[in-house]
Amino acid sequence: MSFLIHNAIFLFQRVTFGSVEHLVPILLSVLFGVYLIRYANRKWAPKKQWKALHGLACLISAVLILFHLNKMFFGTYSFTTDLPLYLCSLLGLIIPVFTYYKKYWMYEILLFWIIGGTLQGVLTPDIQEGFPSFDYFRYWTVHLGLLIIIFYATFVFDYRPELKSVFKSFFAFQGYILMMVIINRVMSVNYFYLNEKPVSASLLDYFGEWPMYVLVVQIIIIPYFLLIYLPFFICSNRKTI
Repeated sequence: MSFLIHNAIFLFQRVTFGSVEHLVPILLSVLFGVYLIRYANRKWAPKKQWKALHGLACLISAVLILFHLNKMFFGTYSFTTDLPLYLCSLLGLIIPVFTYYKKYWMYEILLFWIIGGTLQGVLTPDIQEGFPSFDYFRYWTVHLGLLIIIFYATFVFDYRPELKSVFKSFFAFQGYILMMVIINRVMSVNYFYLNEKPVSASLLDYFGEWPMYVLVVQIIIIPYFLLIYLPFFICSNRKTI
């Protein structure tokens, strides 16, 4: 009986698409993100706006680092699967660099990486242990936190991408892909799923088997980034009319 009660409260199983564990964090982050952006615009001076954003970025990195240290401490860490080299984890580590230096060229690259990559992780979560595991909170803190940061920079600081930003982000992404190919080759691993698709459902399931899905992703990246850029293009044209 106590075992059944424990399982009812502490789920720990893989998070499934459309479940409460999937939808509730998204809803809460949307409410928090909208409130934070509106409050920052109305109440805070620019210096405090940046300070708050940098604090959020540092929190994301801290949660990510603590997660990895926790796995190392309990002896469950694997350098073949757990290094923070997947795009969202890597972004979670470097995002404080953007919020500290406030460089527009970083925003140009990060906007497409975060919306293009992190949004996929939000829509089709790959979480092996559900609520209330550390992995569960780490996953949503990183993925949803990155989205809040990039939308905060867009709507609080009025950063906007340009058409050339699409290609800047694309070529920077090729550098990341090359780095992952080298690491995967040297370590015989599968970071960024370049050698094998993830276990959980994802868009890659529609792109064929390896290496076809890798080639398809490369082909559709620029159209995908252009689709992300489209709302900004439409809004900028409306302002000039």
